[in-house]
Amino acid sequence: RVDLAESGGTSVYVGQSLTLSCANTYDPNNRYYWAWFRQAPGEKREAIAVIDDSGTPAYMESMKGRFTISRDGNMHTLYLQMNNLQPEDTAIYYCAAEPYLRFAGRNYYYRFDPSAYIYWGQGTQVTVSV
Repeated sequence: RVDLAESGGTSVYVGQSLTLSCANTYDPNNRYYWAWFRQAPGEKREAIAVIDDSGTPAYMESMKGRFTISRDGNMHTLYLQMNNLQPEDTAIYYCAAEPYLRFAGRNYYYRFDPSAYIYWGQGTQVTVSV
């Protein structure tokens, strides 16, 4: 079982930066992929970035450059640093987790598929205004 709780979402202006946090608890006997997704009104949930327990990140091509995923030293907080925010970034941002072994033998891109994840936080709203 994994418990996730996002925080840090707020209203900002175009060009500003914001860092979201995701506090998590997990089974220490398992390893996981940790991910950030977002969902804008009327849109599909889309992946932003994924990080594994070794600290190796992977980004959706469209997300490279302005978004950085990381974990703190105690491995119980996931972060998403967002820079130069634009109105199109307005969405509910979710963190998610999936046991690492469930990705074994799967396509590399499976980690960006929201259906691959079974543990989700409740989301935090980010609104970017001009």
